[in-house]
Amino acid sequence: MELGLYVSPENPEHYSILHFTFIYSEKRKKKSQNPKSKNCIFKKSEYEDLLAQLLLQAPLEWYLCGEEPSLGLAKLEQSNQPSQLCGHVFKVGEPTYSCRECAADPTCVLCMQCFLGSVHKEHRYRMTTSGGGGFCDCGDTEAWKKGPYCQKHEPNISDSSQEDPLANLSADMIARTYNIFSIILKYAVDMLTWDKEDELPQGLEPPYGHRNTSRQTKPLRVQVMHSSVVAHQCFALKALNWLGQIIRYSDALRRILCQVGLQKGPEGENSSLVDTLMLCDSKMWKGARNIYHQLFMSSLLMDLKYKKQFAIQFAKNYERLQSDYVKDDHDREFSITDLSVQIFTVPSLARMLITEENLMTTIIRTFLDHLRHRDLQGRFQFERYTAQQAFKFRRVQSLIGDLKYVLISCPTEWTDKLREKFLEGLDAFLELLKCMQGMDPVVRQVGQHIEMEPEWEAAFTLQMKLTHIISMMQEWCASDERVLIEAYKKCLTALTHCHSGFTDGEQPITLSMCGHSVDTIRYCVSQEKVSIHLPVSRLLAGLHVLLSKTEVAYRFPEQLPLSELSPPMLIEHPLRCLVLCAQVHAGMWRRNGFSLVNQIYYYHNVKCRVEMFDKDLMMLQAGASMMDPNHFLMIVLSRFELFHIFSSADCRKRYNRENANKDVVQQNSTLIEEMLHLIIMVVGERFAPGIGQVENCDELKREIVHQLCIRPMAHSELVKALPENVSRISYAHTKPGVTGRGLYELRPECAKQFNLYFHHYSRADQSKAEEAQRKLKRQNGEDSALPPPVLPPFCQLFASLVNILQCDVLLGMLGAVLQWAVEPSGGHWSESMLQRVLHLIGMALLEEQQQLESNSEDNEVTFNFTLKISRPGEAPSNTPSILALLETLQNAPHLEVHKDMIRWILKMVVSIKTMRERTAAAPSPEGAGHCQEQTVRDKDKAERKRKAEMARLRREKIMAQMSEMQRHFINENKELFQQSLEELDASTSASQEHSPSSWDSALVCVGPRRWRAGGSERRQVVTCILCQEEQEIRPDGRAMVLAAFVQRSTVMSKNRRRPPHNPESYDPLFMHPDLSFGTHTGSCGHIMHSHCWQRYFEAVQAKEQRRQQRLRVHTSYDVENGEFLCPLCECLSNTVIPLLPLTKTSCRYLCISEQPGLSLWLNTTSQQIKALHSAQRKAKPTNAAATSEILTVEEYPPPEGFRLDHMPLNPYSSSIKEMLTTFGTATYKVGLKVHPNEQDPRVPIMCWGSCAYTIQSIERLLVDEEKPLFGSLPCRQDDCLRSLARFGSACWSVSSLSTVQSHFVRLLSALVPDPQVENSPCIVDVDMFHLLVSLVLSYPALHCQDSSGLSVDAAQLHLLHLVTVAHVVQILLSSVPVELTMEQESGEVEREEEESVGLLYNTLKTHLGSSLREVSSGWHLWRCVKTGILPFLRGAALFFHHLNGVPAPPELQALGAGEWEALCAYLCLPSNLLQLYYNHKEVLEPLLQWCSHPVVHQCLQTPKTLISYPRESNRLIELPEDYSALINQASSFTCPKSGGDKSRAPTLCLVCGTMLCSQSYCCQTELEGEDVGACTAHTFACGAGVGIFLRVRESQVLFLAGKTKGCFYAPPYLDDYGETDQGLRRGNPLHLCRERYRKIQKLWRQHSITEEIGHAQEANQTLVGIDWQHL
Repeated sequence: MELGLYVSPENPEHYSILHFTFIYSEKRKKKSQNPKSKNCIFKKSEYEDLLAQLLLQAPLEWYLCGEEPSLGLAKLEQSNQPSQLCGHVFKVGEPTYSCRECAADPTCVLCMQCFLGSVHKEHRYRMTTSGGGGFCDCGDTEAWKKGPYCQKHEPNISDSSQEDPLANLSADMIARTYNIFSIILKYAVDMLTWDKEDELPQGLEPPYGHRNTSRQTKPLRVQVMHSSVVAHQCFALKALNWLGQIIRYSDALRRILCQVGLQKGPEGENSSLVDTLMLCDSKMWKGARNIYHQLFMSSLLMDLKYKKQFAIQFAKNYERLQSDYVKDDHDREFSITDLSVQIFTVPSLARMLITEENLMTTIIRTFLDHLRHRDLQGRFQFERYTAQQAFKFRRVQSLIGDLKYVLISCPTEWTDKLREKFLEGLDAFLELLKCMQGMDPVVRQVGQHIEMEPEWEAAFTLQMKLTHIISMMQEWCASDERVLIEAYKKCLTALTHCHSGFTDGEQPITLSMCGHSVDTIRYCVSQEKVSIHLPVSRLLAGLHVLLSKTEVAYRFPEQLPLSELSPPMLIEHPLRCLVLCAQVHAGMWRRNGFSLVNQIYYYHNVKCRVEMFDKDLMMLQAGASMMDPNHFLMIVLSRFELFHIFSSADCRKRYNRENANKDVVQQNSTLIEEMLHLIIMVVGERFAPGIGQVENCDELKREIVHQLCIRPMAHSELVKALPENVSRISYAHTKPGVTGRGLYELRPECAKQFNLYFHHYSRADQSKAEEAQRKLKRQNGEDSALPPPVLPPFCQLFASLVNILQCDVLLGMLGAVLQWAVEPSGGHWSESMLQRVLHLIGMALLEEQQQLESNSEDNEVTFNFTLKISRPGEAPSNTPSILALLETLQNAPHLEVHKDMIRWILKMVVSIKTMRERTAAAPSPEGAGHCQEQTVRDKDKAERKRKAEMARLRREKIMAQMSEMQRHFINENKELFQQSLEELDASTSASQEHSPSSWDSALVCVGPRRWRAGGSERRQVVTCILCQEEQEIRPDGRAMVLAAFVQRSTVMSKNRRRPPHNPESYDPLFMHPDLSFGTHTGSCGHIMHSHCWQRYFEAVQAKEQRRQQRLRVHTSYDVENGEFLCPLCECLSNTVIPLLPLTKTSCRYLCISEQPGLSLWLNTTSQQIKALHSAQRKAKPTNAAATSEILTVEEYPPPEGFRLDHMPLNPYSSSIKEMLTTFGTATYKVGLKVHPNEQDPRVPIMCWGSCAYTIQSIERLLVDEEKPLFGSLPCRQDDCLRSLARFGSACWSVSSLSTVQSHFVRLLSALVPDPQVENSPCIVDVDMFHLLVSLVLSYPALHCQDSSGLSVDAAQLHLLHLVTVAHVVQILLSSVPVELTMEQESGEVEREEEESVGLLYNTLKTHLGSSLREVSSGWHLWRCVKTGILPFLRGAALFFHHLNGVPAPPELQALGAGEWEALCAYLCLPSNLLQLYYNHKEVLEPLLQWCSHPVVHQCLQTPKTLISYPRESNRLIELPEDYSALINQASSFTCPKSGGDKSRAPTLCLVCGTMLCSQSYCCQTELEGEDVGACTAHTFACGAGVGIFLRVRESQVLFLAGKTKGCFYAPPYLDDYGETDQGLRRGNPLHLCRERYRKIQKLWRQHSITEEIGHAQEANQTLVGIDWQHL
């Protein structure tokens, strides 16, 4: 080992000698690598850490403590007063919590431990995941309005918190600590900021030769460095880590480190070690930055005294740090500038930095310095931005974020210094806004379309980023009167300066109309430049409203320049902007392309409108309130380019009859509508505090009411539509949805606040709201008028706005529109125009009514709208009055829609006139008013009654006509109706004859006595979905097929650890009871001809080949694997099942009484099997030895009637045989994951297994959903089961007869030992239901050569009896629990059952001895047998029901107590199953040698390996109630292959609970020759290719099927509003919704995951393109 000495060259006496070992040198690293060891790198790093600990850190700790480190550090920790600040630094993905009620700002967060111990968990909190960095704010009193401490960090009252932490340390230790911290920190800083690649600082020169290594010091720049430099830098990082760990033991050590770091060096300014690190930040690599940032957070930011000093240094260097960051290309999270959030969001620090370091001005000036592209007027110019400049612009935006942090907390107390510096900052901010005022101007394109879309996004991005800042500036101004006055003056000066620069063809002009004239300028928005960006005007509008809100305008009018204001100047640019929007809506700017459309969209959008559209409207209101209303309206008409229409003397006569250009007429109509809408908004929008006499909550309430008037909304929709987060929504009530998604509905009492012309409605919103509200009124039996709502009064500063409603110019405009509506022949007016006019008249009437009601007797009401609309026009024209026109329109046939509104207006006029008369005549007007109201109400009621009566008479007349037509049709087609009625009667009587309830005997589904279908019941006619042709299902007819999907399954698996079988050598004849892998078949139930399906599938294949040639797009199905979508329902399918008729009962069978019993049948069958063995041996003499051996064996002649040479005729047509082969091969291919081979002897076995597994899964599903066994399945599942069972009984006909016979022989040998069959399985290793199904379905291959009259039904019954007894024994061996429950009293019948089961159990004990547990209670044994065998009996009932077509008994079609007896009767079994054994004891007792199988003894010794009956249904894993528990679990999960690195996308398997590292190259594995992600690999191990996962960081469920299919699904976690939060964007607390989780579980149990994925991918094509295999 080589030693280096490090002595500071500048100050040798200050630095002690530091011994440094070259642990990290490249020379030793090279030697330690062992290529054979996969983990060599991991082991090497562990070895290095151990060496560093022993040789480097331990001596330092000894020196620091002056004793054994573990003792010394423990003492330090004990004597330390723990900090009240938590300071826990967040890991990537760790949950963080912020209280919406108590946090000072949104950046204040708690870690999970502090949150759970705080008061905030009972409040409305927000949950997010951390991106890493940042720390817990628990204990910071400035971060929380209340509850700043959790239980752990609660300060002890006895502690004197002001005490200096150094007081607890001895002087000697302080000196040692100071010494060692100085050396270590100085060394680390020198090494990390060292910029020479091939030499070391003085005193550290290596004594050995020159070697090179390379490390990336800056992105995209590779540098060759000396190995010793790299080694020293590695140790420097370890040293910083060590410092971070040591200071945790004591606040005193932390303080010493802060002093060392901030101590100025001999160079003076910026010479401290902390400054050096900060200023060299952009030159370091990411790892170094992360480590020293974390050290800063755990030291400087945790000590309040030094946090302030650090903040000052940070602010001093701010401009340089930001410039470095802009030039750097690492993300902000790796830059020192990211620490601004920790400093600037602390209110006291932010105020201190504003006053002492002029921080506000520094930030804004730095921002302006970086945006240097300006036009000739000095405005920002984003037109020709290159990609590099755009990248720089994105980085510069972080400065706006810093300014937001500084302003985030509004001051409550102002000092003169703070006022001065804030206003200085405001000056700089106004400079920034002046650069934006008028940027990106547009000119209307005429003639041809714009060639290139201009750049508009940068300007809007800047506007969006500044929106919050502008609002915060206004909040700061509003909190101090002096600041507000000064800010208003400065803003007005800036606006005047901006306007002096605008001379866009503005020529003076005088406008005259209705006896009024005004001087203004000629300006056409449609010809000149106009800009949508006017931030200076809008800031002034906001400040003007604040003057009114804070009452400064009334208290200090002399200090304000209100008299100097020029209202026409104020309104000019906002008005141009609104006219631009109107002209775009009128289609006049189409040739300007989408860039302008997008700008208009964002101008009105919720993200921007608060500081754009809303403020323009406020500026118009401010200007109009200081002007003559007639002058204001004339200027508005002029800017809308409509003045010539309304100013002409005969404007009421068709203004544009002579104008033939339809486009211009249409545009003018739209512009008139938009202008009227603008007037409605200027007078009607009074819900901003300061304009109207309202509170902030009234404005928010109105927003919510109008959103809910459109439709009921979910909480998230509502929040998105509002400009800020809603604190409480109490104006609505929740209507929970079926899916659990809560919807807010409007309270009925709020509906009267609806305003059709609400200023934040888009056109689409307006029409939806109008339709919804009219519908609601009709439902409530009211008329459909939508009158304007009652509005709050204006504030004093805006009070004159109401005069717009009664000014001459507006009355002239209203009269003109009404006149056009009276004479509609010209066609150049619109109903929307009239609707707006009626709305304005209604607003004026309500205003007059309000003034009359609130008027005291002394004041005269100046608002006299009713009088003005009653006056006719003056001579010579003598035009009718507005009131007269309204009365004319009331009866106009073409205005049916507006009649209710006109009627409401006329009633209001009558009511107001009455009020005026009453006030003039009598001082006590109450009685008369009430009387008048009563008469109006009576008239209204009479009118409604008349309408309802007319509607009723109309309905009756229509119904009478319909019934007359019906009678006429029946008379004409008498014969047809008579015939159909006779058929109906006949079918009814027939069904009554054959209905099961009318039979004498009970329904039996198996055995010689089973119910048999007659000819009509057996006949089945179906329709092909492709050719619509009907076809009867016959064995010799054309094949009809069901679309089906076969898939491997582990849904019922009880052993997921079982390794997958080798598909080439695996023998699937016997299914293990753990059901580790099964094959499930499902169907959508749609039927086709086989040839129609083949043509369809060939077309799909051809289409897919063409698609691949054109473009490589994935589809939701894989044609190469035989997949296709059902032509009707588009359900994923991969094969077809042929539909088969019921097998006919042969007449050659013996009668029921002559059918053999069990012993005789077993005897006959064993003789048949021996004859088969004998025949096989004869057929296979391979050599002489074998031949001689055979001759010695006794030959078994076949029993009577059993002909081995008989080859039965195949009863099926060629097309059915082809389909039998198709389905069999598909099941074999999918189930074993092999290439198709129809000759393989395992084909029939896989088909029988699929039939049994599908029935078992459906039986479990019915139990889990608490549904009856029969009658509750959808018909598609019924059809599928019927087809599967009948296919199973027919598949022997397309397989080798000898193969199927040998399968039957081997299957039977599991129950009846056969010396000729080797390796028969043990009884506890066989699933009895699979065995039963396979035996029953393979028996016809033996029976087809038997002509003795033996019935298949009898054989089925005997096989059922045999397997049932075996299953009873299996249950007694494996599933008898310890006797825990008390015995209950039994009836006589039950006592008999208990005795017989006890006897059988004792018999088994004689075979097995002590291996079997001692059980004394027969009651327990019988309960155990009964519950254990029930699923088997239910499955058998389903199987025989579909195989033999026997109707289900009514007792099994409903849930009830008699299920056991009904099942036993249906299956032809005694209800005491033990009778099966005792009735045939002489035959069955020898079979109990099952128990002597050696495996049984082994299994009983280790009962954990035994499967217990009944098998419990598998469930998805239990999830925690609170989602944050899952996030916390995921944040501590590390990638298993990356040596402790955090997983970026932890994903939880919901089937088995394994946490996986998804979507990451580190955990990719090879599967079938292809690299796949962790989730895909896991699906094949856990779910046979199907997986259900929860992506924890995204709160999203992931479904996977195979390598190419997947989709995302809504998670089972909902917030308090009943909504999911995919992506955790909203951050509301999430809780488990059991119903949703059950729905996911049901999809899984139904094997519908693949189907769900198919539907999702068909509905959303973007899902198809995702590389699911990499997840």
